[in-house]
Amino acid sequence: MLRKIGKILLGSLVLLFIFCGILFAIYNEARPKGIKSDKADSLALKMLAALNDKAYRETRFLEWSFSNGKHYYLWDKEANIVKISWSDYQVHLDLNESTKSTVEKDKTSISGPEKQKLLKKAISFFNNDSFWLVAPFKIFDPGTERSIVLLEDGTEGLLVTYTSGGSTPGDSYLWKLQPNGFPVSFKMWVSIIPIGGIEASWDEWQVTESGAFLPSKHNIGPITLDMGDVRGY
Repeated sequence: MLRKIGKILLGSLVLLFIFCGILFAIYNEARPKGIKSDKADSLALKMLAALNDKAYRETRFLEWSFSNGKHYYLWDKEANIVKISWSDYQVHLDLNESTKSTVEKDKTSISGPEKQKLLKKAISFFNNDSFWLVAPFKIFDPGTERSIVLLEDGTEGLLVTYTSGGSTPGDSYLWKLQPNGFPVSFKMWVSIIPIGGIEASWDEWQVTESGAFLPSKHNIGPITLDMGDVRGY
């Protein structure tokens, strides 16, 4: 009986590897080689202008959720402090001085190694979930490189590579833009996804109270990433 179960499991694993290999062969795209030039920076500035970057810079508070509402955020950009909640945990994350950060579970303070472990998780959540909210405004962050890529439809795309910072340095994103510079989507070459060139939409925007444009949803094939009740003020 154990031998039969072992053969079934082995066969299932072989089929899984074959299936993954087929998906990789069909969908994987090599990261394009862009041309670094002042033109790339001009295109990046055009995108920021379309999204009202000035209003975003003057926005102090951002609120949103992620992971189907499982992660909730209130980010004070001026103080660089984020209130994060998920499950029974509440984290007051000080991005300037981590020692001032606090962690609670059901309003009971947590300290020691468990606190550090949860702070690390909170930072990882924030780095990922905030990127899906404000990625267009991070294209001139320290450690970024911008280049022009000629797309299949003859238009120019903006390739942004993060050589440092965040949780996964080295990730690259190829932005597809409308003629006025407004983002439509990007393709991703990121360490957490083995298939390169997966495309995510950036086309469901709303104007916040502060006047900045922020996305409310993203579509990645059949998957929808809902940003919840997005607010900026």
